[in-house]
Amino acid sequence: MKILKFGGSSLADGPRIAAATAIIADAAAADSIAVVFSAMQGVTDRLIAAARQAVKGAEGGRSALEEIRARHLAAVRHLFAAPGQSAVIAPLSFLLNELEEILHGIELIRECSPRTLDLVMSFGERLSCTLAAAHLRSRGLDPLLLDARELIRTDAAFGAAGVDFPETYTRIRSRLQGLRGVAVLPGFIAATADGVTTTLGRNGSDYTASLVAAGAGAAVIEIWTDVDGVLSADPRLVPDAYVIPEISYEEAMELSYFGARVLHPYTMLPAVEKGIPIRIRNSLNPAAPGTLIGAPHHLEGRSNGRDGENGHPITGIASIEDISLVNIEGGGMIGIPGIAARVFSALARERINIIMISQASSEHTITLVLRSGEAARALAALETELAMELSSRRIQALERIDELLIISVIGEKMRGKPGLAGRLFTALGEAGVNILAIAQGSAERNISIVIEEKNHALALRAIHAAFLAAPVTAAGRPAAEPPAGRREA
Repeated sequence: MKILKFGGSSLADGPRIAAATAIIADAAAADSIAVVFSAMQGVTDRLIAAARQAVKGAEGGRSALEEIRARHLAAVRHLFAAPGQSAVIAPLSFLLNELEEILHGIELIRECSPRTLDLVMSFGERLSCTLAAAHLRSRGLDPLLLDARELIRTDAAFGAAGVDFPETYTRIRSRLQGLRGVAVLPGFIAATADGVTTTLGRNGSDYTASLVAAGAGAAVIEIWTDVDGVLSADPRLVPDAYVIPEISYEEAMELSYFGARVLHPYTMLPAVEKGIPIRIRNSLNPAAPGTLIGAPHHLEGRSNGRDGENGHPITGIASIEDISLVNIEGGGMIGIPGIAARVFSALARERINIIMISQASSEHTITLVLRSGEAARALAALETELAMELSSRRIQALERIDELLIISVIGEKMRGKPGLAGRLFTALGEAGVNILAIAQGSAERNISIVIEEKNHALALRAIHAAFLAAPVTAAGRPAAEPPAGRREA
């Protein structure tokens, strides 16, 4: 079995849905497949807006609801001839009327709990799934339309529910075992043991595909998005960026964590644990082979030539924007146990995530790197926690620096490569880019640096030129540069 997942940009309107169902029809000719659909692009945001409007009593969210209705009806008019449109509109109208009733209830009580919001958000995937399944039937297929809420069991942590893996895998295996043809199900949504609708968090449709693949024992997952694959760098800033043909799970997770938004690392875990390869494909360019993500035995040959003497020592470059740095400075911290623990505990109580940390061996300075949106709360929490040390001057200052970003150089082949960090710092130095902080894990798969945001493009281009100029094919020839495509939200 093969699992196909189509993201919102691949289902943005009638023409995109038609292209997606054409891809599915081709795949179904050779394999039994299960297809996971996201909501149409932007619909989940409009559903959230509708719920918020309803809480305020602003027409019960009707303006956002009518926009959602109009988009789906426009897709129906594009996909189906007039005589057959009413049969497709009927189930869509049933769902939209149900949604309208829920929004009216929110308007009446002027409250939308996380549980209710999950139910509201579920309609995006349910609508797109219903529409796409109808179009598959018009192509002569007989899709089995499934409700993911009957397959994926979760706790009641609404908004980002935790999955009951044993129960979920048992249900998926039982429902899909022996499947012949095409099964269709909505991504992102699930249910508690009591049947209450939950959601799996943003990027939840990727997570659904990974869960279904793991439960069904699929051979491969294909994530159909709007880029040709995982890129060596952001093509908007690095014109020479190219598609990486093959990468390991670990490389993909590192790249995703540090800003390459093709996959979220958490969504891959079920597939990783079962050793199921993932291929990133472009629904706008289905002829492109994409990027294969897998364990080492899936990647024999490493077709981009990085293993040869002409290959690249790194796999790709990723970055995180809107970063702030907080320095804690003071001679009174030297040799005093527990200071770092207090710092981390204070930030943990405020649910602030520390992305990077650096501390000099003198113990005079602790440097914390975090999201800019959390910097003010972090500083306030530290001022409260360290008030005695600040008043006694054991800690001289808490310094905040904004308008920064993290750039990470990532690759399995970085391990044990003498001089690689030197090449990185030389490339940035020659470009006139100052480094504020550095971090490298003992796995040597990642070197992360903090620089000023204004040097973003300059730094990326300098690093790419130093390490990734002219991608190399297995035959040792420069690879042709594919179209960069767009990023999918």
